[in-house]
Amino acid sequence: MTLSDLNSDGAHETHGLPSAQAARAVDLVRSYGSGDTEVRALDGISVEFARGAFTAVMGPSGSGKSTLMHCMAGLDVPTSGQTFVGDSEIGTLGEGGQTQMRRDRIGFIFQSFNLVPTLSAAENITLPRDLAGKKVDGAWFDFLVDQIGIKDRLKHRPAEMSGGQQQRVACARALISRPELIFADEPTGNLDSNASGEMLAFLRRSVTEFHQSIVMVTHDARGAAFADRVVFLADGALVGELSEPTADSVLEQMKQLGA
Repeated sequence: MTLSDLNSDGAHETHGLPSAQAARAVDLVRSYGSGDTEVRALDGISVEFARGAFTAVMGPSGSGKSTLMHCMAGLDVPTSGQTFVGDSEIGTLGEGGQTQMRRDRIGFIFQSFNLVPTLSAAENITLPRDLAGKKVDGAWFDFLVDQIGIKDRLKHRPAEMSGGQQQRVACARALISRPELIFADEPTGNLDSNASGEMLAFLRRSVTEFHQSIVMVTHDARGAAFADRVVFLADGALVGELSEPTADSVLEQMKQLGA
């Protein structure tokens, strides 16, 4: 079975976006502290992430990469400015609306895995569908676990798996609902080079063949080269971008930022 087979036989769920942008931020500010101790993690950022595209976000440590992702996903509340998923402004949704949006429309992959320790790998993967009271697409589930290489670990709990295996479970969990948008924070940070390349290639294919939208925070120039576009942050501001990046062009840009 291939991604194209799943796409053509209707065995997956789609979520149409009326907007050409999967997500965007307008004059986004996130401050911590006040007065002389105030720190602006985000300093008026406006950025758009195209639907059906793979975008990497890079910058030196402390540049605001993860803060940007958290604000745009509704995991953190900006000090000012607006964030949108499709045409929906996150700040106007209310707590219940934001919870539903994160459950139904967004997938997350974090470096820290965030798996439920009492659940098996299979149960962690299907958790978003179970919480939504929706049926799991068995063909898509089987394809995911086979492609990501965890078919033989489905009955194991997180404590019984390596860090790399746990991250693969987290990746499958993010993709199981076929969400409109996936936010990934260092998704290959705990994988060896071979497994990292396989996962990035799979994410790349999910964009190319399924028109998935992915925003990935990363420090890895080789990982960023899988993206269609790289945006660069420094000191909470957007300072540049590359289209059709290569590892070399990303490294050169990062050198210019002093990273």
